[in-house]
Amino acid sequence: MIEQDTIKLLRECDAGVKMGVASIDDVLEKVKSDKLKRLLNDCKVEHDALKGEILELLNKYQDDGKEPNPMAKGMSWMKTNMKLMMDESDATIAELMTDGCNMGVKSLNEYLNQYKAADEVSKDIAKRLIKLEDKLAKDIREFL
Repeated sequence: MIEQDTIKLLRECDAGVKMGVASIDDVLEKVKSDKLKRLLNDCKVEHDALKGEILELLNKYQDDGKEPNPMAKGMSWMKTNMKLMMDESDATIAELMTDGCNMGVKSLNEYLNQYKAADEVSKDIAKRLIKLEDKLAKDIREFL
Protein backbone atom coordinates (compact mmCIF):
# COMPACT_ATOMS: atom_id res chain seq x y z
CA MET A 1 0.00 0.00 0.00
CA ILE A 2 2.80 2.43 0.90
CA GLU A 3 4.61 1.80 -2.36
CA GLN A 4 1.45 2.18 -4.48
CA ASP A 5 0.43 5.44 -2.78
CA THR A 6 4.00 6.69 -3.10
CA ILE A 7 4.10 5.97 -6.83
CA LYS A 8 0.67 7.52 -7.38
CA LEU A 9 1.61 10.68 -5.47
CA LEU A 10 4.90 10.96 -7.36
CA ARG A 11 3.05 10.56 -10.67
CA GLU A 12 0.70 13.41 -9.78
CA CYS A 13 3.63 15.58 -8.73
CA ASP A 14 5.34 14.73 -12.03
CA ALA A 15 2.27 15.77 -14.01
CA GLY A 16 1.92 18.93 -11.91
CA VAL A 17 5.53 19.97 -12.44
CA LYS A 18 5.23 19.40 -16.19
CA MET A 19 2.00 21.42 -16.31
CA GLY A 20 3.63 24.25 -14.36
CA VAL A 21 6.66 24.41 -16.66
CA ALA A 22 4.46 24.27 -19.78
CA SER A 23 2.27 27.09 -18.43
CA ILE A 24 5.28 29.28 -17.73
CA ASP A 25 6.67 28.53 -21.19
CA ASP A 26 3.31 29.50 -22.74
CA VAL A 27 3.50 33.06 -21.36
CA LEU A 28 7.18 33.84 -20.82
CA GLU A 29 7.89 35.43 -24.20
CA LYS A 30 4.97 37.83 -23.76
CA VAL A 31 6.02 39.15 -20.34
CA LYS A 32 7.05 42.80 -20.40
CA SER A 33 8.22 43.37 -16.82
CA ASP A 34 11.76 42.24 -16.02
CA LYS A 35 10.67 41.45 -12.46
CA LEU A 36 7.75 39.26 -13.54
CA LYS A 37 9.98 37.51 -16.08
CA ARG A 38 12.57 36.84 -13.35
CA LEU A 39 9.93 35.50 -10.95
CA LEU A 40 8.59 33.13 -13.61
CA ASN A 41 12.07 32.01 -14.66
CA ASP A 42 13.09 31.38 -11.04
CA CYS A 43 9.93 29.35 -10.49
CA LYS A 44 10.59 27.35 -13.64
CA VAL A 45 14.12 26.54 -12.45
CA GLU A 46 12.73 25.32 -9.11
CA HIS A 47 10.09 23.24 -10.93
CA ASP A 48 12.84 21.66 -13.03
CA ALA A 49 14.86 20.83 -9.90
CA LEU A 50 11.83 19.14 -8.32
CA LYS A 51 11.18 17.34 -11.59
CA GLY A 52 14.66 15.84 -11.35
CA GLU A 53 14.01 14.60 -7.81
CA ILE A 54 10.65 13.15 -8.83
CA LEU A 55 12.10 11.34 -11.84
CA GLU A 56 14.91 9.91 -9.72
CA LEU A 57 12.38 8.45 -7.28
CA LEU A 58 10.09 7.21 -10.04
CA ASN A 59 13.06 5.47 -11.67
CA LYS A 60 13.74 3.75 -8.34
CA TYR A 61 10.20 2.33 -8.54
CA GLN A 62 10.64 1.58 -12.26
CA ASP A 63 7.83 3.95 -13.18
CA ASP A 64 7.71 6.34 -16.15
CA GLY A 65 5.75 9.08 -14.38
CA LYS A 66 2.71 10.79 -15.75
CA GLU A 67 2.00 13.39 -18.38
CA PRO A 68 -0.50 16.13 -17.59
CA ASN A 69 -4.08 15.35 -18.57
CA PRO A 70 -4.24 16.21 -22.32
CA MET A 71 -7.68 17.78 -21.90
CA ALA A 72 -6.52 19.97 -18.99
CA LYS A 73 -3.36 20.94 -20.85
CA GLY A 74 -5.29 21.77 -24.01
CA MET A 75 -7.90 23.81 -22.14
CA SER A 76 -5.15 25.70 -20.30
CA TRP A 77 -3.33 26.44 -23.55
CA MET A 78 -6.56 27.60 -25.21
CA LYS A 79 -7.55 29.83 -22.27
CA THR A 80 -4.07 31.34 -22.16
CA ASN A 81 -3.98 32.11 -25.86
CA MET A 82 -7.53 33.48 -25.99
CA LYS A 83 -6.95 35.80 -23.03
CA LEU A 84 -3.59 36.96 -24.34
CA MET A 85 -5.09 37.59 -27.77
CA MET A 86 -7.51 40.05 -26.15
CA ASP A 87 -5.02 41.58 -23.69
CA GLU A 88 -1.29 40.86 -23.77
CA SER A 89 -0.58 42.66 -20.50
CA ASP A 90 1.43 41.49 -17.53
CA ALA A 91 -1.79 41.72 -15.51
CA THR A 92 -3.41 39.11 -17.76
CA ILE A 93 -0.34 36.89 -17.47
CA ALA A 94 -0.34 37.27 -13.68
CA GLU A 95 -4.05 36.39 -13.60
CA LEU A 96 -3.53 33.27 -15.72
CA MET A 97 -0.54 32.14 -13.67
CA THR A 98 -2.37 32.78 -10.39
CA ASP A 99 -5.32 30.68 -11.57
CA GLY A 100 -2.93 27.88 -12.55
CA CYS A 101 -1.06 28.03 -9.24
CA ASN A 102 -4.32 27.92 -7.30
CA MET A 103 -5.49 24.87 -9.26
CA GLY A 104 -2.13 23.19 -8.67
CA VAL A 105 -2.25 23.86 -4.92
CA LYS A 106 -5.81 22.53 -4.72
CA SER A 107 -5.05 19.37 -6.74
CA LEU A 108 -1.82 18.56 -4.90
CA ASN A 109 -3.50 18.96 -1.51
CA GLU A 110 -6.25 16.59 -2.68
CA TYR A 111 -3.62 14.05 -3.77
CA LEU A 112 -1.79 14.37 -0.45
CA ASN A 113 -5.05 13.55 1.32
CA GLN A 114 -5.90 10.77 -1.12
CA TYR A 115 -2.52 9.02 -0.92
CA LYS A 116 -2.02 9.15 2.84
CA ALA A 117 0.12 5.99 2.86
CA ALA A 118 2.77 7.54 0.58
CA ASP A 119 6.26 7.69 2.06
CA GLU A 120 7.50 10.87 3.75
CA VAL A 121 9.97 11.71 0.97
CA SER A 122 7.18 11.82 -1.61
CA LYS A 123 4.89 13.77 0.70
CA ASP A 124 7.72 16.27 1.25
CA ILE A 125 8.12 16.74 -2.51
CA ALA A 126 4.38 17.35 -2.87
CA LYS A 127 4.48 19.87 -0.01
CA ARG A 128 7.46 21.68 -1.54
CA LEU A 129 5.65 21.84 -4.87
CA ILE A 130 2.58 23.27 -3.12
CA LYS A 131 4.77 25.90 -1.40
CA LEU A 132 6.39 26.77 -4.72
CA GLU A 133 3.03 27.28 -6.44
CA ASP A 134 1.67 29.24 -3.48
CA LYS A 135 4.77 31.45 -3.37
CA LEU A 136 4.55 32.29 -7.06
CA ALA A 137 0.88 33.24 -6.72
CA LYS A 138 1.80 35.59 -3.85
CA ASP A 139 4.90 36.99 -5.55
CA ILE A 140 3.01 38.01 -8.69
CA ARG A 141 0.05 39.67 -6.95
CA GLU A 142 1.50 43.11 -7.59
CA PHE A 143 1.01 42.51 -11.30
CA LEU A 144 -2.74 41.72 -11.04
